[in-house]
Amino acid sequence: MSGYPTAADHPNMSGGYIPTLYAQMLLVEFYKATVFGDIATTEYEGELKKFGDTLRIRALPEIEVRDYVKGQDLDYDTPDGGFVDLVINQGKYWAMNFNALDKKQIDIDYVQKWAQHASRNQQIAIDSSILSSVYADVDAANRGATAGAVSGDIDLGTTGTPVALTRSNIVEWIVENAALTLDEQDIHEDERYMVLPSWACAMLKVSDLKDASITGDGQSTLRNGRIGMIDRFTIYRSNNLSTVTDGADKVTNALFGHKCGIAFASQMMETETLKNPKDFGDLMRSLQAYGFEVIKPEAVGHGYITKG
Repeated sequence: MSGYPTAADHPNMSGGYIPTLYAQMLLVEFYKATVFGDIATTEYEGELKKFGDTLRIRALPEIEVRDYVKGQDLDYDTPDGGFVDLVINQGKYWAMNFNALDKKQIDIDYVQKWAQHASRNQQIAIDSSILSSVYADVDAANRGATAGAVSGDIDLGTTGTPVALTRSNIVEWIVENAALTLDEQDIHEDERYMVLPSWACAMLKVSDLKDASITGDGQSTLRNGRIGMIDRFTIYRSNNLSTVTDGADKVTNALFGHKCGIAFASQMMETETLKNPKDFGDLMRSLQAYGFEVIKPEAVGHGYITKG
């Protein structure tokens, strides 16, 4: 059975999804994990209304603390903390065509399943756009081979000399390099995170932390890639981090910091179903607008790492 005749460029779904040939359940789609909802603050999202909106986030000013001498004239600061603009200036969409005959003859509710699948891929695309760019905006003291706002001798990796991580040194690097970098910036100890590539998380699992109880987790990794806790960091696994080739090395731009460092806001602009004006059936489409910004550069760090 070949199904209802179709044009050459149209998939023959009514003939391709026949109950006697295919099971009722589609194969499980293994999506890459998304982490942006856990590493960025979304507290400003409710103040943004539409695509193109700009939210001006005020920063705290520097106010000098001086020695006091009884009877002296006091010096006064005029506080001006400045601001950072969070702009909803990016968007991702998906659009699909559902033929009326396909909807009638197919044996599963593929419209809903495919819409869910497309929405999940939309989240992955947004996640990738964030993780592949925010590391470029971290504070100068939170990157490179001479990181450290106080010491200036912390090696986080730099072009030509990435940090080579192995199962024997990865925990030490997390504690003595990444965590120390945030400590020297006086960043709060709660809500710290680190996003690592899959190969680095695999190293962690066979390092001294291979016992799940050491990381504080007695169960398997969650859907968002959460591995567990290491020295105040919640560790996340992601395949959406930026990777580059540096000489003979494949290098990952890993990310760590505190949730206050990155602001993210998103608006679901439209999800709608329309009648296809050129054929029998429906058109479904969805648009999501979003924006993100590093609003506290000293609270975000960049690890330039390779597999040792």
